[in-house]
Amino acid sequence: MPQSNTAHPSPQSPLLVVTGDALVAADFRPRTRDRPPGPYRRLLSTPGARAFTIGNLMARTPMGMFSVSAVVMIAGTRGSYALAGAVTATGLAATALVAPWIARLVDRHGQARVAVPATLLAALGSLALVLCVRHGAPAWTLFAAYAATATTPNTGGMARARWAHLLPGDSDALHTANSFEQAADELCFMLGPVLAAFLCTAWFPEAGTLVGVVLLVSGMLLFAAQRSTEPPARPRPTAKAPLRVPGIPPLLAVCLATGGVFGAMEVVTIAFADAQGHRAAAGVVLALQAAGSCAAGLLYGALKPAGSAEHRLPWCVAAMTVLLTLPLLAASLTGSLPLLALTLLVAGTATAPTMVTTMTLLEHRTPRGRLNEGMTLAVTGLLGGIACGSAMGGWLVEHASPATAYGIPVTAAATALLLTLLPTPRRTAQM
Repeated sequence: MPQSNTAHPSPQSPLLVVTGDALVAADFRPRTRDRPPGPYRRLLSTPGARAFTIGNLMARTPMGMFSVSAVVMIAGTRGSYALAGAVTATGLAATALVAPWIARLVDRHGQARVAVPATLLAALGSLALVLCVRHGAPAWTLFAAYAATATTPNTGGMARARWAHLLPGDSDALHTANSFEQAADELCFMLGPVLAAFLCTAWFPEAGTLVGVVLLVSGMLLFAAQRSTEPPARPRPTAKAPLRVPGIPPLLAVCLATGGVFGAMEVVTIAFADAQGHRAAAGVVLALQAAGSCAAGLLYGALKPAGSAEHRLPWCVAAMTVLLTLPLLAASLTGSLPLLALTLLVAGTATAPTMVTTMTLLEHRTPRGRLNEGMTLAVTGLLGGIACGSAMGGWLVEHASPATAYGIPVTAAATALLLTLLPTPRRTAQM
């Protein structure tokens, strides 16, 4: 029969029981977790962070849906990819002009007061586009309707501004937050086009745009409702405009060159897959590149990189430049689409660290109270680079070959590297 060495064991000490020739110890003391929570768990445990993150992700997902949905919807009903491309290009140009102005209003009057009406106006533009396409309105109405969507606020920039407000002076936590937001960007732009293509083909051509509008409006309303985490408005900012701050224009030039990488890569990859007779696989191949970037962004955020962001940026861009030579070699020497997909997955791992470091450095150099404006200027630079990269990639595909055109992303990355090596005025303190 088992025997215990204590008649009344204390909850603070283990219970020893003798059974046969064995001694059994039962420890009923409460367990404590020795391993501290990971950086992302600590980040999302910040009061109010999960609520605004959910709303922001909902509002950000349509950013990868609208252009694909518009192309499928317009080309499917009007039979013209040229018209569809021209309409989306017009929207891109309008966004580059309007987005910094919207961001300035957000900084001055608050996220909720400006972002919600701006989002509703953009949603009306998308709905107007659906009606114009559905009812065969003149072509000029498509351009006008899609241009109205340019008032969509920079949701990623507003999220980064909230993290900067919630985590002042905590460089490690801000590094994790910026990495998380970059990974979220990659995830949304990876899933958005796939979701849009599925909705437009499985349901009806307008489905992608309509679902995108619902996600955008509902997500923005949820995001704006989290007033406890909203940065304070600065109605009369005394700091300089970001464009006038030394050190920011060179960063915007880096964003422009980096955007050229993205724009050229998308067009050239679609053309390469089409030349191989597998155009439908182009989306999957591009998604692999985004997946590599997303995974690298999360890993980069979990680490504590040594040195300042200013010193890390050239190394990140150099790694991106070197890895982008892999798709060029795979396309030129083998012509294998599966091998190209693998090299794009590897090349994508340098994208997120580059963008995270760029945004961190931009945050350091942007004056207080104008952070959302500074972040939106970076996005505007990326959009301009995407437009230029797409145009250059398409031209070289037509006049040479898709394999040769993979040299454009390498050239754009090398240009970004040269820009990071130029001396810039030292200015790290915020005003």
